[in-house]
Amino acid sequence: MSTSRRAIDDRLNAFCQDTDAYLEGAASGPLAGLTFAAKDIFDVAGYVTGGGNPDWKATHAPAQRHAWAVQVLVEAGAAMVGKTLTDEITRGILGENAHYGVPVNPRAPGRVPGGSSSGSAAAVAGELVDFALGSDTGGSVRVPASFCGLYGMRPTHGRIPLDGVLLQAPSYDTVGWFTRDIDTFSRVGAVLLQSDMTAPPPRRLVIAADAFEVADPAVTAALRPIVEVVASLVGDTVTERLAPERLADWMDQQQVLQGREAWETAQDWIDQVNPRFSFEVTERYLTARSYTDAEVDDARRLRQTILTRMDLVLADRSVICLPTTPTPAPPVGERISARRELRSRISTLTCLGGTTGCPQLNLPLAEVDGLPCGLSLFGARGTDEQLIALAQEVAAKVQRR
Repeated sequence: MSTSRRAIDDRLNAFCQDTDAYLEGAASGPLAGLTFAAKDIFDVAGYVTGGGNPDWKATHAPAQRHAWAVQVLVEAGAAMVGKTLTDEITRGILGENAHYGVPVNPRAPGRVPGGSSSGSAAAVAGELVDFALGSDTGGSVRVPASFCGLYGMRPTHGRIPLDGVLLQAPSYDTVGWFTRDIDTFSRVGAVLLQSDMTAPPPRRLVIAADAFEVADPAVTAALRPIVEVVASLVGDTVTERLAPERLADWMDQQQVLQGREAWETAQDWIDQVNPRFSFEVTERYLTARSYTDAEVDDARRLRQTILTRMDLVLADRSVICLPTTPTPAPPVGERISARRELRSRISTLTCLGGTTGCPQLNLPLAEVDGLPCGLSLFGARGTDEQLIALAQEVAAKVQRR
């Protein structure tokens, strides 16, 4: 495989400027002729994985081999044209990097692209590549997919190997991908999922009432026609509240468990290097470090309760639909204090995938005042192919309307 550099017209600040990683795709294969980019947490042999932080890059050696996901895509014929910006150590959700800037959101200029897979989403939305790799721990594919108007998926946890990926919280980390169209999305999925993409159709659609209550009324209204299309394809449809009490309680337990694990993953390096972090990333690590063992034990018990509840909701080939994000992308550069409530609402929706390990796919089929907002399809563990097939049907029916 060639590693010679090809020039990228990076008018979106989507790509890392301190690496020229390029991999020629195999001469033939199911992805031949396509180009892709990889978030700068995926190893490429001979290059340092930067992780969105200059001190991380300065204290790590070049990778010895390609990440599994990069390797299989290149072997399938796709050419990797560069690495893309990420929030620091994947610890952000909006896509503003204090060291390297903010990738432009081509679908919503002046607004954030979403993070932490910000550069990958921007590169695909801006048609700089055909598809891109991201990762999703607490929403880092789903949120930028919604904000940038892309198909994006958090697969079943453990479905795609994490070999050669900079980890945040391994019990939650997943490899995801972005495309502009569902057919390309399915082609890439077949390679990453190592699948023939056959799956039985869902039998029941569950509209998550309490998840829609988290969203702005304008988002709920914009998503309603898409929900109706999904319902017409599935047939049996019910509206349910997922959480017996508050959906926000479910978010709280993931914040504790993911936070504790993220701190344990990074603490030795932080202790040794004393790295430069943005205020928000520093705050997250300090909060995570402060969780007590009792709080962690309580969160684990609640997580088990959630798993039992969601297994019941998803039984018998059910699919849930819910807003991917509660709002369209907010403006770049808002005050940190003004973002806290939005971050909490986003996490209330995205915690479902992380907590359960279930697959979730964003449908980029709605807008609010010209800004993208996504509807998610959410299935039981192992039903990744089922969600992609349903997404293909939904997209085809929306296009015919």
